[in-house]
Amino acid sequence: MSYLNTLQDISSQVGNVVCMGLDPKVEVLPLAEGMDLRERVNDYFNQLFHRMVLSGLFPSAFKPNIGYYQSLDKPRDEDFTGSLLLCDVLDMLDAFFPGVPVILDSKRGDIARSSLNYATEAFDCWHTDAVTVSPYMGSDSVSPFFVENKGIYVLNRTSNPGGADLQSLLLQDGTPLYLSVAKTIVGWAEQHPGLGAVVGATNMEELGNLASFYADKDIPLLIPGVGSQGGSASDVMKTLQSKGYPVKLARINSSSGLTHPWKKGEAPEDWLDLCMDNLKSLIEEASV
Repeated sequence: MSYLNTLQDISSQVGNVVCMGLDPKVEVLPLAEGMDLRERVNDYFNQLFHRMVLSGLFPSAFKPNIGYYQSLDKPRDEDFTGSLLLCDVLDMLDAFFPGVPVILDSKRGDIARSSLNYATEAFDCWHTDAVTVSPYMGSDSVSPFFVENKGIYVLNRTSNPGGADLQSLLLQDGTPLYLSVAKTIVGWAEQHPGLGAVVGATNMEELGNLASFYADKDIPLLIPGVGSQGGSASDVMKTLQSKGYPVKLARINSSSGLTHPWKKGEAPEDWLDLCMDNLKSLIEEASV
């Protein structure tokens, strides 16, 4: 099945366009005593996913950021705890949420041969369904990710404050760089249907401009920035709908707001209830 069809089918099945970021901040997780780090984080995710299934709360995508896992590795000490944790989480997703696409957030992009290695990493090593990619080095950097039935999300207008440093620069004709990148993304998508764009939820005007531009072009959107970064899922939905964008191709992402909404310090006793309440609210706001 094509990646576009996968996105549409899953959002229809679960009734929402929520993407759940899975970025474990180990120091604040409610980790059980008497286990090593891998066992403790696995116990946390197992409890979280089990409660989600019991509560009938099914997102329409998951997005682990690879840095949160590989930063736990100490490869020169032959310790690959973080990479093994990512394996464990992906296995749990297969078991608890079969068919729901997994986006590996790794933001790769290099010269052609190196990009091919990164594509192999995402799709053959980790067996994920999609990957985030940087467009900065151009077509020969992005094209190695054109793997049949796999998704690619090209950084377009990101949610972080510093994104404006380059992405909002005006070209000689007065067009902001992010709109020029959007035109390039559409051209690449002609070669690889399923290629999409990362567009943040922290600037509704810019999101609206891009949603309007992409509305009739079958460009999936990955929309971070909801929750702790200040974006609103309900505002995102209204913006997409008002611009005629096919909402079932979008994925609205929240990470820490769903997995550890207390942010700092020790997890409260009702941590699972907090996670479920936030996930339920997001699913209601991003329902289709």
